[in-house]
Amino acid sequence: MTGQDQPAPGSSVLSTVFRHVRYENLVAGVSGGVLSNLALHPLDLVKIRFAVSDGLELRPKYKGIVHCLTTIWKLEGLRGLYQGVTPNVWGAGLSWGLYFFFYNAIKSYRTEGRAERLEATEYLVSAAQAGAMTLCITNPLWVAKTRLMLQYDSVVNAHQRQYKGMVDTLLKIYKYEGVRGLYKGFVPGLFGTSHGALQFMAYELLKLKYNQHINRLPEAQLSTVEYISVAALSKIFAVAATYPYQVVRARLQDQHMSYKGVLDVITRTWRKEGIGGFYKGIAPNLIRVTPACCITFVVYENVSHFLFDLREEKK
Repeated sequence: MTGQDQPAPGSSVLSTVFRHVRYENLVAGVSGGVLSNLALHPLDLVKIRFAVSDGLELRPKYKGIVHCLTTIWKLEGLRGLYQGVTPNVWGAGLSWGLYFFFYNAIKSYRTEGRAERLEATEYLVSAAQAGAMTLCITNPLWVAKTRLMLQYDSVVNAHQRQYKGMVDTLLKIYKYEGVRGLYKGFVPGLFGTSHGALQFMAYELLKLKYNQHINRLPEAQLSTVEYISVAALSKIFAVAATYPYQVVRARLQDQHMSYKGVLDVITRTWRKEGIGGFYKGIAPNLIRVTPACCITFVVYENVSHFLFDLREEKK
């Protein structure tokens, strides 16, 4: 082979990486994330408000999930229940889309040329890498979502609201707090990639073991009920193992309190509220994320299979 025939340095690596990139995973993930968060956004609002309930006087006091929902409805109507929905839908859609996109590309890259399946730890590492890459892109949207959700009409005049929408929130955070403000909660968010990593590891292994149990091919498509069951079990496992990071992240992103960092949040929460402080909001979170996760995974699996089948038909 002549020098002109040889590929440019690094081109073979790039072609290998991009060979595993599939837009179908991105489209399917975005579809699932958007639909699930639109349907269940009010419960996410409840979770955030419970997570930051540290006794600060300006915060509304709620007796439980139903009381919180009815109070917001009475004071602010449907608009109140959907505070922060725009960055939440954008963030969820992008997060799920990019997560599935990166995760499947990394997983395919790792399995290329291998006869054996990935180990549990390899699923874990692939999911963690995908989560970290996704968070770098989406963290500003999560900060905007939290800020919008923590505007209380019961104590602030609607005309004096600090933030008027997603774009206004992002611009004001950047103007007054810089890039650092847009990445508040990034460190506990990185720890939170372990949540997604544990969830995806459990999801992959449960699918594999279930198919083996009923003597089907490892990659066989499950029914909707089977996907729902596997997704729900994997999500409950991940939430139970990692929930405290969500409380820490929400408190760092809260505009009503100022913390010096992750350790400051942890020590102050522990002193004032004990271990229970790190699990505030877990009930509405489980009620929200379990069906949300099921919707996301069912939509993702069905949309991705449809798109991949469409690709095969065109060949």
